[in-house]
Amino acid sequence: MVARGLGWLRRPLVWAAVVTALWIIVGGPLGSYQGRLAEVQENDTAAFLPADAEATQVAELDEDRFAGDVLPAVVVFERDDGLTESDLAALTDLSERLGQLPQTDGEVSPPIPSDDGVAAQVVVPLADNDQVSDAVQEIRELVGASAPAEVTAYLTGPAGFATDLGSAFGDIDTLLLAVTAAVVAVILVIVYRSPILPLVVLLGAGLALGTASAAVYALARADLILLNGQSQGIMLILVFGAATDYALLMVARYREELRNHQDRVTAIRVAWRRAVGPILASGSTVILALLALLLSELNSNRGLGPVAAIGVTAALLVMLTYLPAILLVLGRVGFWPFQPRYGTAAAERRGAWEWLANLIGRRARLVWVLTLLVLAGFAAMAPQFKADGVPQTEFFLGEVEAVTGQEVLGQHFPAGAAAPTIVIANVDYVDQVVAAVQQVPGVAEVRPDAEDGDLARISVTLAEPADSEAAIATIDPLRDAVRGVDGAEALVGGQTAVDADTRVAAERDRAVIIPIALAIVFVIIAWLLRAVVVTALLLASVVLSFLATLGASALVFNHVFNFPGADPSVPLFAFIFLVALGVDYSIFLLTRVREEAGKVGTREGVRIGLSVTGRVITSAGVVLAATFSALSVIPILFLAQIAFIVALGVLVDTMVVRSLLIPGLCHDIGRKIWWPSRPDSGHDPHRKLATGPGPDDGSPRQQ
Repeated sequence: MVARGLGWLRRPLVWAAVVTALWIIVGGPLGSYQGRLAEVQENDTAAFLPADAEATQVAELDEDRFAGDVLPAVVVFERDDGLTESDLAALTDLSERLGQLPQTDGEVSPPIPSDDGVAAQVVVPLADNDQVSDAVQEIRELVGASAPAEVTAYLTGPAGFATDLGSAFGDIDTLLLAVTAAVVAVILVIVYRSPILPLVVLLGAGLALGTASAAVYALARADLILLNGQSQGIMLILVFGAATDYALLMVARYREELRNHQDRVTAIRVAWRRAVGPILASGSTVILALLALLLSELNSNRGLGPVAAIGVTAALLVMLTYLPAILLVLGRVGFWPFQPRYGTAAAERRGAWEWLANLIGRRARLVWVLTLLVLAGFAAMAPQFKADGVPQTEFFLGEVEAVTGQEVLGQHFPAGAAAPTIVIANVDYVDQVVAAVQQVPGVAEVRPDAEDGDLARISVTLAEPADSEAAIATIDPLRDAVRGVDGAEALVGGQTAVDADTRVAAERDRAVIIPIALAIVFVIIAWLLRAVVVTALLLASVVLSFLATLGASALVFNHVFNFPGADPSVPLFAFIFLVALGVDYSIFLLTRVREEAGKVGTREGVRIGLSVTGRVITSAGVVLAATFSALSVIPILFLAQIAFIVALGVLVDTMVVRSLLIPGLCHDIGRKIWWPSRPDSGHDPHRKLATGPGPDDGSPRQQ
């Protein structure tokens, strides 16, 4: 099968040149779609709602029957010594001018003064379409030029937050791509010590990103998948990280085979055959684990799954076709100035990794026990990770006008006034519903504000800020109260209800998706290694690594960065990324250990496998950690936390789990790790095996 798969190499140099040229000619122009993804992004509230929750039903009814496609902007004005009559007159004139803007969709409110006389607010209903950001910018310019002297003004509300969120994600096309490419380039130059190979790999990553972007653009434009700014940013990071990881493994194996084979065609054939299995297993693990997000009840999670999976698929495709083709064309020249020579010893077998492999060979049990204790200590701190959601005002990192305006609004008006809770009920039962709502602790004001046929819309102002813990705790009692009105068929929604339903959905997602992701990983690894024991050990180590990373992150977030908490989806995203990506490095290691174990025995195979793969796998982990760290350039708390957790977790998997825990356990247990199978007994007459201790577990030794 492999021979047939490599049939294109029968005239190797010609076909390699053709494949390389086709990728550059056809795939190159697809890169333009990366810049066009903003056209099909949806960053409005609906893109992040729980799919079937009660709050989502209310949002849909409110849009269809009452508000229409309207996104309100709230302009809040403040004067430290109190607004004067002259100020209010000027603000009245300004509100009338705002009502004349073509983007408004409904009546602009007159200035509504606060009880303390220090502030006033004007509500501007805007058409909820692609022009919202332009409308917000025009309003901000008009208000800035027309507000009375000594009166400060801020635009906030749903339109303000949507605009500022879109502005934050606007850096994805430029800043994030530039930072990611620069980080990868620097690391690759250090790893390869060559000016040629980094360009080859970066070109491949760019081709993969362009291919993925074109596919995502087409699917999102056809409304087959949902794309938002955070999904686009994560896809970019995954493409660069995965593509570079697969390239590092392929290039390292090719360099090794160039030392074992004089002919570069034979070298690329052997390298491709030995690398394709672990690369495909690694990619499949990531893709299927990401697709498990389709089972999520949160729209944003369900959208991320296929978007990110498309990115990893593109990385796999490019690095298993374009990369071996261009490596064959370049031959040993690609490694200039440190070209591998036939018959020389592998540099990877010298230095720190061989020393570590020998240490594990002598003190395996001590190594894995101490490592396990350290990881368990950090894992014990995982319950301190706070993922109950964060206030909307804490969503951004740095100063944002919508956040400042929301804070000013909360200082002078009822805390929940900026984002009232919405109750939709049968119009014949409005009075009973209002009476029931008024009895709920934490409700400041209740008023019916719209009717449409058989339905009525009731606005409920909460006493506490809409995104606070106290407000969220009001939702369940509020729902119980309105459900107690027989015949009203009342539903409770609004931003506070969305937060409450999001928490419930996130808890359900973790309970459903995490076991499925673990089952996917187990099946793929067991199929690849044909062994149950080592697969179970590997999976347990990945879960322990995740918990240890979450515990360490909790310490940093709570006591160093002083973050207010985390989005409920952060632990799930972190788990999917760390299990799917972190297990890659152990896959790369153990496939090599199994290959060596068939020749020299399991314990010696562990020593050889670790010493040979140590440098390249560590480099891959550093690249992936660095690429995820690049997400922190987007000033969004959620992305900064994901960047930190995944980067830290990948380094823990690379430096600790794959380098110490797994090799120590495998060496200590010996051949039993391969149960119920045995490692293959193979012999490559061209390969020069390292000298060392003979097999200790009954496997045949190749002299």
